[in-house]
Amino acid sequence: MDALFYVVPCLILAGVLFFGFHATRHWWQIRAAWNSGLTAEGHCLRTFTTTHGGGNDTSVHTTLHHVYEFTARDGRVVRFEEESGPATTVMGDIVTVYYTEGPRVAATASRPGRIRLAASTLGLLAILSAIAVMCVTFMVTYPDMSSEFGFGEDTGETGDTVVVDGVTMTP
Repeated sequence: MDALFYVVPCLILAGVLFFGFHATRHWWQIRAAWNSGLTAEGHCLRTFTTTHGGGNDTSVHTTLHHVYEFTARDGRVVRFEEESGPATTVMGDIVTVYYTEGPRVAATASRPGRIRLAASTLGLLAILSAIAVMCVTFMVTYPDMSSEFGFGEDTGETGDTVVVDGVTMTP
């Protein structure tokens, strides 16, 4: 049963690391696209929404997605999807696309907002770090808590031991 108190925090830590990695990777890709100096005329091919939640009287979260297409400097036609773009961009609109060259093109149709992107990414990483610290703190202090509060494995002892003249007696 004690293993459960280590498995659950480890799973939470794995999730924290996963989301932290993806948030950091996204930040670097968008920064690279803005800093590359490469722009192209892109077209919005499609917009759609996805919804999450709504079960058991929970709130519904809707995310707007855009699908863009542009021709890179080397002649390749690149198509990409981006979340949370402006709601005023509709199918057929022409947008400026910032992108990087190479085998894996990173592209965005978002206007450069380095401070906003950094603030949101660092805020998310701060929250994830706090969750990770709580998990590690719990796992480190659990053995002390379990013995102090009587959690953990049952040894069969009632805890009513008396020490008299250096001799331990159980009533």
